[in-house]
This record gives sequence, structure tokens and C-alpha cells, in this order.
Amino acid sequence: MPDYKDKVNSQNGNKDKKFSRVYPATDGDDVVISGMAGKFPNCHNIDEYEYKLYNKIDMIDDDERRWRHFHPEIPKRSGKIYDLEKFDATFFGVHFKQSHTMDPQTRMLIEIAYEAVIDAGVNPKSLRGTKTGVYIGACISESEKTWFYEKVSSGGFGITGCSRAMLPNRISYSLGLEGPSFLLDTACSSSMYALDNAFTAFRNGEIDAAIIGASNLCLHPFVTLQFARLGVLAPDGYCRPFDQNASGYTRSETISCLFLQRKRDANRVYASVVYSKTNCDGYKPEGITYPSGKLQEKLLSEFYQEIDVCPEDLGYLEAHSTGTRAGDPEECCAIDNVLCSQRSTPLLVGSVKSNIGHAEPASGVSSLAKACFAFETGKIAPNINFTEIKSEISALAEGRLIVVKDITNLEKPYIGVSSFGFGGANAHALLKAFDKTKINHGVPDDDIPRLITWAGRTEESVNVILDSIQGKPLDAEFISLLHNIQNEDVTGLVFRGYGIFAKDGNTSAKCLARDVHHYSGIKRPIVWVFSGMGSQWTEMGSSLMAIPKFRESIERCQKVLESKGLNLIEILTSTDATIFDNILHSFVGIAAIQIGLVDLLRSLNIEPDYIIGHSVGELWCGYADDAFTPEQMILAAYYRGKVSLDIEKIKGSMAAIGMGYKKIVNMLPEKIEVACHNSAESCTISGPAEDVEKFVNELKSRGIFAKEVPCSNIAYHSRYIAHMGPQLLKYLKKIIPNPKPRSSKWLSSSVPESDWHQEGRNLCSAEYHTNNLLNSVLFEETFALLPNNALTIEIAPHGLLQAILKRSMVNGVHIPLTQRSNKTNDVFFL
Repeated sequence: MPDYKDKVNSQNGNKDKKFSRVYPATDGDDVVISGMAGKFPNCHNIDEYEYKLYNKIDMIDDDERRWRHFHPEIPKRSGKIYDLEKFDATFFGVHFKQSHTMDPQTRMLIEIAYEAVIDAGVNPKSLRGTKTGVYIGACISESEKTWFYEKVSSGGFGITGCSRAMLPNRISYSLGLEGPSFLLDTACSSSMYALDNAFTAFRNGEIDAAIIGASNLCLHPFVTLQFARLGVLAPDGYCRPFDQNASGYTRSETISCLFLQRKRDANRVYASVVYSKTNCDGYKPEGITYPSGKLQEKLLSEFYQEIDVCPEDLGYLEAHSTGTRAGDPEECCAIDNVLCSQRSTPLLVGSVKSNIGHAEPASGVSSLAKACFAFETGKIAPNINFTEIKSEISALAEGRLIVVKDITNLEKPYIGVSSFGFGGANAHALLKAFDKTKINHGVPDDDIPRLITWAGRTEESVNVILDSIQGKPLDAEFISLLHNIQNEDVTGLVFRGYGIFAKDGNTSAKCLARDVHHYSGIKRPIVWVFSGMGSQWTEMGSSLMAIPKFRESIERCQKVLESKGLNLIEILTSTDATIFDNILHSFVGIAAIQIGLVDLLRSLNIEPDYIIGHSVGELWCGYADDAFTPEQMILAAYYRGKVSLDIEKIKGSMAAIGMGYKKIVNMLPEKIEVACHNSAESCTISGPAEDVEKFVNELKSRGIFAKEVPCSNIAYHSRYIAHMGPQLLKYLKKIIPNPKPRSSKWLSSSVPESDWHQEGRNLCSAEYHTNNLLNSVLFEETFALLPNNALTIEIAPHGLLQAILKRSMVNGVHIPLTQRSNKTNDVFFL
């Protein structure tokens, strides 16, 4: 096949002509860095790394947590990461015997790769079976000596634990990735070679995503002693790139990974990878480890000839510069000859090795992360340990190169990154800032609180995410990213929590509520419970109207009721305490709230396994069961209220009693009936007002709970309203001309279970709902048919049935969606 360069040149019609790209691509084909994670010297994570870079904190120290300072040739200062002894073997499917004989680099790379995918806003589960490549740079495994030659484990676990092939392969195995997976060892340029291989695989169409990374752990003092005797280490342990007093580098540890995707697939973009290129010094008379400025110059020259970005466009160059006596001058000369010669302004340079030391194979990925920080913040992190320009480097002395020693604005959207191996393997990459401007820190225009749910392996891990939202502006884009990560369940995340956050101007997000619990793993059946009359209250819809989906549902119902002369929104939001003296307002108001809540739950993909209603709550069941349209449901509620107003009836009353049907049935006076079988310890009676009042007083005198309840003087669910039936039936037949069957989810509380399958009684029909009005509510009997560990969600303006639900199902979890007189029911709902 022809080379891509030849292909593009021939398309341009001139083989010698400078071409714009080395491969044909649309903007969506761009390769982008979408996720980052890592452990850096004295930094638990990449956030600490960024903080210490920008605050000029030296991440190198002289503590003895790796080995005692026993040898005079080994510098005391080095860069060391935390938590080598920790690994969540169970979560990543590693046998405990294997985890104890595994190179710590492998263990930590698995975790860091997972974190990088998470950081990209991607659920790692979604990558299983995909063409995601894994490209890991590493050189020396300093734990091989132990597991290969000193403690030979049974079962050959030492081989599978310390083979360097396992560094990438274990990541592919744990995450189920089926793209290329291999190790690269070009010494100090290994991670940049990993980037180059991934970039090439992207443009060749071999992969859809990639994890690139590298690791370096300094576990055995004799390895460091070898480097000291090679003459590349600074005796005092200070790495001073570009500085007159530079005397070598400081060895350092880092384990870091980046997640790469095509731009069209990415949820977040730190930077675009414009181009990557490598070459090798080949033979050098000075020796294999001596850097070749000539070949570095050749690499840079060819690189910028092959793309449509000229050296003038560079805002900053992250150099390889290690502070060695030979390396810095050779590199700076190459930069000067190729880049500075084509610029009208000085080029800003720096090297992260001043801050963290030289992480050898992981140094390149550390530099890439630093470049991404610069794009995110618009500021270049400063070098430290820089006091005086190295005078023999003319580009520095004459001001063509300027070392960034304080936080400096990034004026142009391109950053070059160089990395050179001590065997002569050179690499250079160009990154570009994402061209989307983040408006107002992502703070939304609306005032709607945001609900964030998160699951983790520990309580702390959940709180880390919730804490990351607080203390910064409420960023709707970041919250969307978090939602995307846990769209699908991830097995093994045993702590689950939530936070509700609201914006506080453009400053910090304020937390309105949060909680974290251990998750038992029990999958509870979901029951939607619709309560009836009595849950209404003034302004019951006001705060919920702030939620767009809810408002949309209410406005749809409003249009239906306009022809009936009702203003639904006024009913739901009015401050008039007498608004619900009109029972018609109560019926349509409760129905509208329940329609809105059902629509909200469904927008969150929360569907019931069972549906049950109490009294008129069965009317709302019709909508939840998809047997009614919203228009049918709101009209059915309207006509139930209209019949209650229009038909003459006796002055009736109803009362809640602290006894179940079975206990009270033989105590009832002749004129009183049990209207509602609520639970074994509760029922509602119905009858003429005088008789109910007299019986209530009698029960109270005997120490039995009894209380009359508002019912607009209508003795519902009794023989006293039988004459309302024909008129309601007439109205309902008009709006339900073709009744639909009730699904198996809907457990009837107005028809005995033995009659559920009788013809007509299995329909959501006019007859069914007329029967509901006239006959007793069999809630106790029907509720007993539910699984005893259900999650009940009460859908009503107020959780009217909570006490009954909790007593009737002690092993269940019972949630009301709203609360009477709560001025922030939008937050209560969340």
C-alpha cells in the first residue's frame, strides 16, 4: 500500500509540495486525550500533581521509605509514589496468590488505567469487547529479582506476575479489551513511543480507543547505583533543567495512563493529538548513550514540514531536558536550529523533571499531562530549581528560548512535547487545545438543583466524587459526565451515595443533601403506590414546576381543562387557603401532580414491577399502567369531582380508625360501613355525619384512635353514594370508549383477587372505576400480595400512606416523593 504521505502528496498534485496532513481526516476523526490518571511523586492522584506543579512544590524528598541511605554513591533524594502495598485484587479479578507475587507496576497500572477511563466520562464496562488498544511503556522491573530468583512461587505465579508483557496484557484482560496490547521499551521515551503507536493505529483504523501509559518504580538501590555509576545522576539529588548548576537528574517514580479516543466519541477533551513522529540516532562515535542533536534536529525538521502548523504557532515546548551536561545543550541546539529560526518571538520552554525528577519511561506521559493542564487552565506550570541560565546554551543566553520559571499565560493553542531515550530513540508530539470555549464555568442558566448518584468500592471513594463537586462552580457539563459513567451498573461497587447540588451564583456549588450507604446487593421489586384524597395542600405544585419535565406534563393537562373553565396551574400554585374547599380542585390537582410525577419517574427510567392504588388512587393507576392517556386521566378525575359536586346526597362523613377491618367489623353501628381496609391496624369508616361523629367519640372514650377526615361531606365507598354511580358511568364511557386490559402489574384494590380475571373486571374501563367509587377499598388484602421486601414509591402530593406502608411491610423500603407544606419539593423529590 502507498504511504499516507505519498497518498496525500499525490492528491495535492505535487510530490514536493508541503501537505496539510499526513492522513485525510475530518474534525471528528481527530485523536484526543479524553481521560487522565496517575500517581506521581508524593501525589496520590493527578489533582495533587497539578496542584503541586502550579504551586512550585518540590515533589522529590530524601525519606527512606524505599531503602536506607546506606551507600555513598546513591543520591539520597528521589521521587517516590504512595500506596505500593495496596491493590483491590477482587475487583479486578486477580487471584490473591497472584496479587502477592505480582509486580507492583502491573497492579497499579490496572487501577490507573481504570481511573483514566472513568476520567473520560466512560463506563469501563462499555469498553468490553471493543477494539481498544493498550500501549504501555516500561523499562526495568525491579521486583523481578525477588520473584524470579529468590522466592520462586508455586504455580508459576512469579512469571505471570512479573513478566513485563503483563503490564499491558493485564489491563486488557481486566477490562475485556480486544485491541492491540503490548509493551514498549525505548528507555526514557517509552511512553511517547506508546503515544506514537496508538496514534498510528488510530489513523490506520486498527483501534477505536486506546489506553497509553507508563510505569517506573525504584524498588532496588542497586539499579539506582548503576545509573549513578553511568554518570547521569545529580549527586545532590536536584534535577535542574536548563540551569548553570545542572549536574544530572534525579530518579523518580510515576505510574500514569491517558485514555485516547476519536473526537466524535469523546465526552471530554483535554487536547487533540495533532501529530506524532519518532526516529533513532543510529550510530554515534561518542557512544550509544550520548544524545544526538543532529538526529533530534532532523526529527523536528521533518515533523513540522509534514503538518500545517509552523513553529511560530507553538505556545510552549515541553522539553525532554533532564539536567545532564550533554543532554540539555544538544536538545536546545536542535530546538534553536529548527524552531527558533522560524519564529519572530522567543519560544517558551520547560521540563517537568525539575518538579518531579526523571521518571524515565514514564517521563513522557508526565509531560503530556502537564501540557493538558496548560490547555485546561490557560497557564503554563513553572519550572523549579532554576536560578541561572546555562551560559553555554546560546539560545537561552541570547533569549530565543525562555524558561518558564513562574506561572505564565499560554498565548497560543499548540504545545510540543519531546522525549528521548538514552539508547537514541527520539519522539516528538504536538498537542492542540480544544477549541470549545467553556462558558461561565459550565454554570447552568436555570436554578434547578442537580442530583448526582455515585457508586464506589469504599465510602471514601463516593465522598471523593461528591466533594469534587462542592467547592467549585456548579458545572452542568461535569455532572453530565458523571451521569454517563454510571449509566450502567458496575458489579462490585458496594457503597452507593447521592448528592443534590445547587448553584450559588458563579462561585461554589452548595450541597442541599447527600448520603452514602453500604449496598447489600438486594434488588428490590419496585411498587408504585397511588394514594387518594387527602394528600392535597395549598401550593403543592409550586416548587415542582421548576422541573421542566414536570411543568411540561402540567401544561399538557392545563390545555385539557381550559375547556372546562379550570386554570390548573393556578390550582396547583395558588396561595389561597380555600382553594381546595372545592372538591373538584382536589381531584384534578392530585391527578395532575401524579401525572407529572409518573412522567418524571419514567424520564429517569424508573419503572414499576407492581402498581397499586388506594381509593381514587386506582384512577391514577390507569395512567401508570398505560391504559389511560394523560388527557383521559385528567378528565376522569374531573368527572369524578364533578359528580361529587352535582349529585345530591346525605351529609356524610368519614373517619380514620386505629383498628383493622377484621377487628372493627363486628363493632360497627348499623348505619356505618368500612370504606377502606387500610391495614391490619387501620381502616376508614364511612356513613351519615351524625352517626360517624357519635361512633368516633365512643371509640375515643375506649382509648381507640379515631379521627374524622376531610371528605367534603361525602360518604365515599358506601351505600350512601350509590346514586352517583350511573352519572359517573355515563361520563367515563365518553372518555373511555375503548377500554384497555389492565396489565399483570396492576393489583386491583377494588375487586377481590378471586374476581380479577372475570370478564370486564380485568379492564381499565368506565365500569371498573365506577365500581371503585361505590365499593370498599381492599388495600390491606391487595397489599399483602406484594413481595415483603419491596421498594414502595408513593406517588401523590404528600406521602399520605407512609405509616400504613411501614407497618404493613416492615422489611420494605418506603419512599414518598413529596411532602406537605415543603417549599422545596423539587429537592425533596430528588
